[in-house]
Amino acid sequence: MSSAWGLLRLRQQLEKGLPLVPRPYQALAERTGLSEQEVMSAITQWQSDGLIKRFGLVVKHRTLGYTANAMVVWDVPDEQVKALGQTLAGVPFITLCYQRPRQLPDWPYNLFCMIHGTDRTRVLAQLDSLIADQNLQRIQHAVLFSNKTYRQRGGCYASHD
Repeated sequence: MSSAWGLLRLRQQLEKGLPLVPRPYQALAERTGLSEQEVMSAITQWQSDGLIKRFGLVVKHRTLGYTANAMVVWDVPDEQVKALGQTLAGVPFITLCYQRPRQLPDWPYNLFCMIHGTDRTRVLAQLDSLIADQNLQRIQHAVLFSNKTYRQRGGCYASHD
C-alpha cells in the first residue's frame, strides 16, 4: 500500500522529470520508497483525476539546432477550426497545434501551430507547401518567428513548504 509520504515524494520527483534510464518508474520507486507498480498506478490515477493533464517530453529544440521556430497563427472560421486543427496536427513538420479563443478586436487568430526548423527559408517553404496542399490560401494567417528562448519545464504538482 502506498504511503502518503511516498506519494508526496513521487510528486516532487515527477516535477524533475522522468529519469533517463531503461526503467524510469523503477528508478522513481527506489527514490520514493514505493514499488514500481505503485508508481505507475499513482501516475495513472493522477491522470484520470486531472491532477496530471499532460505527460510528455520537453524538448530543448535550440540545443538540437532548431533555431528557426515559427508559430503560425490562423483565423479559421469557427465551424472549420476543429477539423483543420486535426488535419494540421497530423502534418509531420508541425510539432504543436491547438485552438485558442480569439482576443478581438486586436487578435483575430484562433488556431496556432508550431513549425521548428534549422533555418527560416526551410520553415517558410514548408508553410508554403502546407498552404498549397491544404488549400489554405484564403485563410488569414501570420508567421511569428521566435527570437528568444524561455525557460522550459514540466508541471508543478507538490507543495514545497
